[in-house]
Amino acid sequence: MQTGKQPDLLKKPADDAVEDYVFALDIGTRSVIGIVGTLEKEKLRISAVEQVEHPKRAMIDGQIEDIEQVSRVAKQVKDRLEKRIGYSLRHVCVAAAGRALKTQKASHELALKQSQVIDEELICRLEAGAIEAAERQFNPETADENQSVFYLVGYSVIQYTLDRYPISNLLEHRGQSIGVEVIATFLPREVVDSLYTTMHKTGLEVSSLTLEPIAAMNAAIPQKLRLLNLALVDIGAGTSDIAVSRDGGVVGYTMATVAGDEVTEAIMKMYLVDFNAAEEIKLKMNGERNIVFTDILGFEHTVTPEEIRNKTEPVKRALCEEISQRIVQANGGPPSAVFLVGGGSKLPGMCECVAECLDLPLTRVAIGGSNFMVHVAASEEDVAGPEYATPLGIAVSAALNLINDSFSITLNGSRAKLFRSGRLSILDVLLMNGFSYNQLISRSGQSMIVELNGEKKVVYGGHPAAARILLNGAESNIAAMIKAGDSIDFEPAVAGEDAHPLLGEVVGPQETRRVFFNGSEMTAGTRAVVNGQPAGPDDPLSMRDRIQTFPINTLRELLVFAGEDETRPYLINGQPADPDSLLSAEDRIEYAPVAARPDTPLPAAEPPQSGEPQEDEEPPVQTVTHITLNGAPLALKTKQDKTPYRLIDMLNLVDFDLSKPQGNIILHVNGQDAAYLQMLADGDRVDIYWDKNQRPS
Repeated sequence: MQTGKQPDLLKKPADDAVEDYVFALDIGTRSVIGIVGTLEKEKLRISAVEQVEHPKRAMIDGQIEDIEQVSRVAKQVKDRLEKRIGYSLRHVCVAAAGRALKTQKASHELALKQSQVIDEELICRLEAGAIEAAERQFNPETADENQSVFYLVGYSVIQYTLDRYPISNLLEHRGQSIGVEVIATFLPREVVDSLYTTMHKTGLEVSSLTLEPIAAMNAAIPQKLRLLNLALVDIGAGTSDIAVSRDGGVVGYTMATVAGDEVTEAIMKMYLVDFNAAEEIKLKMNGERNIVFTDILGFEHTVTPEEIRNKTEPVKRALCEEISQRIVQANGGPPSAVFLVGGGSKLPGMCECVAECLDLPLTRVAIGGSNFMVHVAASEEDVAGPEYATPLGIAVSAALNLINDSFSITLNGSRAKLFRSGRLSILDVLLMNGFSYNQLISRSGQSMIVELNGEKKVVYGGHPAAARILLNGAESNIAAMIKAGDSIDFEPAVAGEDAHPLLGEVVGPQETRRVFFNGSEMTAGTRAVVNGQPAGPDDPLSMRDRIQTFPINTLRELLVFAGEDETRPYLINGQPADPDSLLSAEDRIEYAPVAARPDTPLPAAEPPQSGEPQEDEEPPVQTVTHITLNGAPLALKTKQDKTPYRLIDMLNLVDFDLSKPQGNIILHVNGQDAAYLQMLADGDRVDIYWDKNQRPS
């Protein structure tokens, strides 16, 4: 946009459009106000003003509820303005409702590397972390961390710390840690999205976006006055927006959920009239003539303005008290002066009541309007009333940006949303446009801690891909300051993959081999148990899993793992075996006769000399073994290989899924803890179940 001459309102341009206008729309709870003007000698000359009321409630507390209806009303305003000015309007300046703002305090801390000097980029990272912490207090359970729900409007640093001690400036210092506490203000994404959608349906492209309290501040309080501690209150229909200035800038925003409708609704109840009739009565409260109206029952009434003022005094008082409390909350105390704008500011006695509530001299609270014309050239349109603070402020904000070479920034090929102008960094622009801290700062994948043989072991996450920032085509960083016309290209950081190790990756290669113990298959090599349950190398691990490994390379290690007696003699592949004998694949381990010794050949078997069994003779094998399994009687037929039944065989007879533990598995034989390979005898009582009160951690 360029500064240009005001178009001839009586002659329509040949191309049906000009590009040197400023078109501002204020979409309020009660109505839509449109202002069109052009720049003339660094002032805005108003060409036309139009206002259309909503036919029904399409806005709730300043936020768009019915997009279709609001777009129709906005189009009516646009069409009327186009008819008056004689050219098409294609671009519009709008403001988001300040009443939707969310403000939150938060803090963040960063650990520093040894001898690291604190630079501007590190400070920006610190502040971005605090802003993320503030946003997470609104959305603690957001499913997608990369999906920001809020746009950052602005933030102020409350306090920096260096090694936990307060400090005013971190730049160039060294230390072990730095911290910051900020107060950040956010605008919900849906507020901005509904505003853009409504303008699109109206046939308009949003060329600038600000906030209503900032717009009203630009109209009512010139920059040169903002060195003073001032509060601006825009009293609308549904809510009252509040902005506070100090030291040359706007330092805080808030809102009160009360406004002019409070008085209107009180009149409805007092006199039994509908909303529109109550609005008319309210508007006549400042007059001197008697007010005549008809209630919903058809009876006519005549009352004096003074009577209505007296009856609505308690409601007005409550409104002023709420506004005053919000001002003190946002400012930390009463300000030096207060400006009241908006239609609700015209309620009789508002200035006096607010001054009393804030304990300020009456001369320190005034209706805004006298400063409006600072930025406005002579015009036939009357926009000096306080109800024009927001629409005029939107237009003035856009006009001031025009004076400053169209303060527009391109982000990834599109015009960036900028809720305020002035000194901005790349970090400010990215956060204003919905990018989150996780997209700005690269993070390694989440690590996992497990316990391996009684010691903590950290499995680290994957390496991240850092964010890439180009400013006007050159590599840059989040601390770089921007100027009008800059172009930013941003590739978000990609976090490293979270650790999700398999058992074999933590305990190392597991060389396993099959062996047979008394006919039952077992695995020799390195065996692992996770949370008390057998596990294989391809089993995934979870945080805090307890892993124990058991090397089973010798006969002794196999016996210990199986809970067998080490002192008893054993055979490996039919030969006497030493407990320290190494095990090979397919080895068959069996009990040896008691007389057998590792260094003595087995004697030839001789038949018994009498009907009585010999001392070392194996007892005859029973054809059926009777046991009780989990309270139910069970008859076990003799195996084909004549080997005895063991506890591990019973796992196939219970309804268990060992791959999905439901607690610690309990193995009892006759009420006593038992090992998997314990032999079962006739009459044994076996219990196998999950102890759900002792879940594996």
